[in-house]
Amino acid sequence: MALDIPGATGSRPDAAPLDESGAEDLLRGICFKTGPPRTVGVELEWLIHDRERPDVPVGQERLDSAVEAVRALPLSAALTFEPGGQLELSSQPAGSLMECVETTAGDLAAVRASLGAVGLAPVGLGVDPWQSPRRRLREPRYDAMEVALDRSGPAGRTMMCASASVQVCLDAGEEEPGPLGYGRRWQLAHLLGAVLVAAFANSPFQQGRRTGWRSTRQSLWADLDPGRTLAPGHGRAPREAWAAHVLDTTVLCIRRESGPWDVPEGLTFREWIRTGSPRPPVQADLDYHLTTLFPPVRPRGHLELRMIDAQSGPNGWLVPLAVATALFDDPEAAETVYRAVKPLAETAGPAAAPRNPLWTTAAREGLADPELRAAATACFGAALPALGRMGASDAVRDTVAAFTDRYVARGRCPADDLPDPGDLTDPSLLTDPGPLTDPSPFCDPGSLADPSTPSDPSSLSRPGPPTGPPAGPVVGRPTIPPHPGKAASA
Repeated sequence: MALDIPGATGSRPDAAPLDESGAEDLLRGICFKTGPPRTVGVELEWLIHDRERPDVPVGQERLDSAVEAVRALPLSAALTFEPGGQLELSSQPAGSLMECVETTAGDLAAVRASLGAVGLAPVGLGVDPWQSPRRRLREPRYDAMEVALDRSGPAGRTMMCASASVQVCLDAGEEEPGPLGYGRRWQLAHLLGAVLVAAFANSPFQQGRRTGWRSTRQSLWADLDPGRTLAPGHGRAPREAWAAHVLDTTVLCIRRESGPWDVPEGLTFREWIRTGSPRPPVQADLDYHLTTLFPPVRPRGHLELRMIDAQSGPNGWLVPLAVATALFDDPEAAETVYRAVKPLAETAGPAAAPRNPLWTTAAREGLADPELRAAATACFGAALPALGRMGASDAVRDTVAAFTDRYVARGRCPADDLPDPGDLTDPSLLTDPGPLTDPSPFCDPGSLADPSTPSDPSSLSRPGPPTGPPAGPVVGRPTIPPHPGKAASA
């Protein structure tokens, strides 16, 4: 969940009120900026925990001190903090996958070192496995958001305060039809998105218990205010569908110069324009309204893929980044994957993502579902050669290959390897490789919290074949795979 808050409060007396046609023109003009796909970005959210006792809440004073130290770092990425204290790094748009990987790895090394100096570590899980949601930021935006989301139940507070993700940002695509056309990429994103949910599901716990979902995070998103988290309905071209969806979604809040913000109930942005009450909306209000919509794919000129759980391990984050970039931006892979995922539309049915059978199965079953496993096998199989054509380093390709062998080829996802939360509190499981850990690059918890972790991915050693356990239950103490407690969306 991004913290971007564009514009002022929207109440300037000299700002021109919006009318419906003007709002629709603005939305159609800004939501899909077309052209050949060239740039890529990533937003990484992390849970922040004590490195030795990850199950114990970090005190506010200690967290505030750590935040100030991290803010002082000379990072390339934009740094923000979420309502529950989660850290988010939002990369600058990069001209290539490798540029994005290298600059982000450098930023993460600096952040890990800063947090590690005070005994903290960023943790890569989609939902905090131990703590109840606790809001640490007291700002009008989050006060209003809490009121609005509470109307739909408790999922909103967990999303705000105890979730983390990897969000991949890709160009919208070309105006013309074809594998790189924006219309095809929009359709692909909503089918491939379910495959990405299943393959990278990494949040089976909440408040110390298994939830029955591989991606508890995705199940929470589906339980939020349904209009705010849904994809636009079928049957319209992408620009028209998104413009209508934005205007017909309820307003989360109406900002004020001072005092608490208004939190209207059931007021869509279209109705706000028509009534002009409590004040006429202006463009800054529309800009802000866009930041309060949380569909699985959010068009912001580019496409923001928001469905991927935060990933464990020092380099786990780069796998969804590399795979998504390869499958969208390499024309040959894009065509192959489109054919592979198109049949999933029948399973999805007419309901919009993420509230349809396809996305629900992805969040609950992961790659244990045969249809999603077959689609993921085709997708990851197409990604590997595409990464070679795109100039990805040996380290990036080897990391993706190791993930493919460890999980996709076995019909598993990272959630399947996680031991119960009580088994994650032993510091040795978080900082020492130990004989029970898998030697693949995902499973070196020590390197996650170690400031000496290389910032240049090309310096990472090439992993050998995965040696983790085969699919199925493990008797006795579990092998420790990617899991929290190491320095690990969004």
